[in-house]
Amino acid sequence: MTTLAAATPATPRNLWKSTGAVLAGIVTVFVLSLGTDQVFHALGVYPPWGEVMQGTGLYLLALGYRLVYQVIGSYLTARLAPRNPMRHVWVGAGIGFVLGAAGAVAAIVGSLGPSWYPIVLAVSAVPCAWLGGLLYVRGRGR
Repeated sequence: MTTLAAATPATPRNLWKSTGAVLAGIVTVFVLSLGTDQVFHALGVYPPWGEVMQGTGLYLLALGYRLVYQVIGSYLTARLAPRNPMRHVWVGAGIGFVLGAAGAVAAIVGSLGPSWYPIVLAVSAVPCAWLGGLLYVRGRGR
């Protein structure tokens, strides 16, 4: 005879905490990226908002910190996940890929700079998410 306690998982699912974990990671990437962009615009490193950046170097700079922020966002998602941190990371990666792909299409259609930049941002969502989740999972084992 099975009891109800034996049939339920040790950590119950919590949709609100799961959603919050994924959203926290995505919002973190968004806020850090736009915040850093704003600092570089204010310092004159980037041209004023609305003007297309010239030269590959500025795009590589933006790509560099965005990749780091993607890893940080995924680490945070895994850290906040109520259980199955990598499952939450993969959900965030999927959302990041879809948003990145939509941004790539918009940027390419609108001629908002080199095509490679938004494509790399979209494709990088998955490996950066994996790395962020892995860093959390491995660090938690200590």
